[in-house]
Amino acid sequence: MIKTDSLKEMLVKRDIWDTVEYIEKMFKNAIEIGASDIHVEPTEEFLLLRFRKDWDFLLIDKLHNDNQSAIITRLKVLAKVKIDENKKPQDWKIVYYYDTEKINIDVRFSTLPTKYWEKIVMRILKQDDSLTNIEALWLIDVNVSLVKEALKSKYWIILVAGPTGSWKTTTLFWVLKSFNPLELNISTLEDPIEYNIEYVNQSQVKPEIWYTFANWLRTMLRQDPDIIMVWEIRDTETAVLAVEAALTWHLVLSTIHTNSAAWTIQRLINMWVEPFLLSSAMKMIISQRLWKKICPKCKVEEKISETKLAKVKKYLKNIVDKDTLDNLTFYKWEWCEHCSNTWYRWRLWIHEVLIVKEYLEDLILNKESANTIRDAAVENWMITIIQDALLKALIWETTVDEALKLI
Repeated sequence: MIKTDSLKEMLVKRDIWDTVEYIEKMFKNAIEIGASDIHVEPTEEFLLLRFRKDWDFLLIDKLHNDNQSAIITRLKVLAKVKIDENKKPQDWKIVYYYDTEKINIDVRFSTLPTKYWEKIVMRILKQDDSLTNIEALWLIDVNVSLVKEALKSKYWIILVAGPTGSWKTTTLFWVLKSFNPLELNISTLEDPIEYNIEYVNQSQVKPEIWYTFANWLRTMLRQDPDIIMVWEIRDTETAVLAVEAALTWHLVLSTIHTNSAAWTIQRLINMWVEPFLLSSAMKMIISQRLWKKICPKCKVEEKISETKLAKVKKYLKNIVDKDTLDNLTFYKWEWCEHCSNTWYRWRLWIHEVLIVKEYLEDLILNKESANTIRDAAVENWMITIIQDALLKALIWETTVDEALKLI
């Protein structure tokens, strides 16, 4: 990997075998450093290569513009998309064989026409079975109890909400793995298939032949399902069908892009899901973020300012006893080789878990604001995502500064 401070301009017009080798090393480097995304970005003077790791960008390389065609064409060949199409976006996937671990890794591939050429973004989807268990998901005890109780349901809809990159699908697959697929008929539609689960009927969306989420849901309801997992609720048709399926004695699991549990309800209403259907069908919303975890080797006690301390106490006063509030201890970091001199090297989840109960029904039926729904949930002991982050700072798993970024 080429460091930011030693960027070099590559040779002009390298032949295709150099390009093949370069792309092979690009994928291998991205996987080995734990990057989530690869960005290949054309500019007026050069082609920029960046990796996203833990939400931050690493500037990896820049190539002479004469290499653009070879690099982009080679990636298109790997993704099996149209090589001569550069006016429209294209999406598919690359299957990369990672020789170090002798496994295939799916790489989600997307092109976007830009002013100078086409930009390519690739999401690395390395399956990690160790993440699909409740201990790895960092749910606090009270939320573990709520989730386990909700999963006893035979029907209703359960959603995992959050922004891109919060690993919603990983949480969803932990939920799926809590069921015995030999005792139930479980079917999924994914884009792409990220985790392989034995005895679960997993299917890949194919919009080019009209095999969409909505069309699949209509077909699936004729397949005698017990549990239906829809990879993502993207549009009104899918949202309405998912809610209706939950009302006909099916357990429906899905993800949605929203910022909080309360905003998820607001989002579905804005997608024209009838409030009376939503209040009857919705069981649980898990809203989450993937957060930076402090290095255990170089963390040291931190004296935070009075201003920050006041903010912390404001958010924790209703869920932490007075003695603890009066003796708060937090940690920060020092640079060390163990965390590659970044202070963080690992990630943890922060959550809020909203169980839709009777006290919310009138608020949903009256289309109350997300803030009103959130306040009612907090009054009924929902731990907000900010509170969860601060609790994890309190047990020295992240920093106060990181937690307060959610405010």
